[in-house]
Amino acid sequence: MRPFLATAVLCFAGIAFAAEPILMPQIDGPWWTVAGDPDLGRLAAPNQQVVDFAIWQAADGSWQIWSCIRNTNCGGKARLFYRWQGAQITDRNWPAMGIAMQADPGFGETPGGLQAPYVAKIGREYHLFYGDWENICHAKGVDGKTFARQLTPQGESGLFSEGPGCNTRDVMVLRIGGKYYAYYTATPKGKGSVYVRTSKDLRRWSASRVVAFGGSAGTRGRSSECPFVYYHNDSKYYYLFRTQRYGDPGQTNVYRSKNPMDFGIDDDRYLIGALPVAAPELVEYKGQLYIAALLPSLKGIQIARLKFIPIRSEPPQ
Repeated sequence: MRPFLATAVLCFAGIAFAAEPILMPQIDGPWWTVAGDPDLGRLAAPNQQVVDFAIWQAADGSWQIWSCIRNTNCGGKARLFYRWQGAQITDRNWPAMGIAMQADPGFGETPGGLQAPYVAKIGREYHLFYGDWENICHAKGVDGKTFARQLTPQGESGLFSEGPGCNTRDVMVLRIGGKYYAYYTATPKGKGSVYVRTSKDLRRWSASRVVAFGGSAGTRGRSSECPFVYYHNDSKYYYLFRTQRYGDPGQTNVYRSKNPMDFGIDDDRYLIGALPVAAPELVEYKGQLYIAALLPSLKGIQIARLKFIPIRSEPPQ
């Protein structure tokens, strides 16, 4: 499509409204690989894959990636977290730092069930959110490299879940106003949805609400993976990145809405396009926006610059 170049004007009841451009994220230049297929030693397996991950800057300024490595020999669900560290976000081939975390059944976690870490710096603390196959869990630390599980009064790490067998996972947390919004996916009855819960203290969470489901992305279990919500400050819109397919090519649908609690239920009213990537995460640093995503081979992680471009216009909401 040609970029939107001119401002259209709509008139209704004698009042003029300027149509606003729809901005779509676009990869801005070549990718560079930052993480590869790690050496897990005795836990290694030939078919292991690097999948859902988190990327952030630690307290000492270094860049961190934790990724879920699946199909390993760790037992149970065969997943664990591995860590890489880079000096600059633009560096290639960050040094591998070893296994970062494994599931602990002593805290109620499913053996080998760690999934999809996400790290947010809140105040002076770093908060790690992750899935344990059934629950969304929480840990925190101060250096951005080491984390201690935050346990419930029952001595478990799980914060909330959509229920047994629903594989609640792929959490990310965004602060909006005075609340934290936790977006994640789960598959009750084999159907995938994007959910949200809110909290003021990161301990007590609201009941869940479905914010995206169905439409052209489908309803199967993998139709709503790796939800990532980004607030585009210039346009005042929220963007939901919702993955449907890993591998080559990957596919992540992009939705745009003024309401962070609604990206479309059984329709595509907020769908604006798709990116050929899987499990993306956006990072802003020194005025530049970056996108990190899985390698198509699922043997590592790559980063590129990202920009938003106008693709068409619509009446203002």
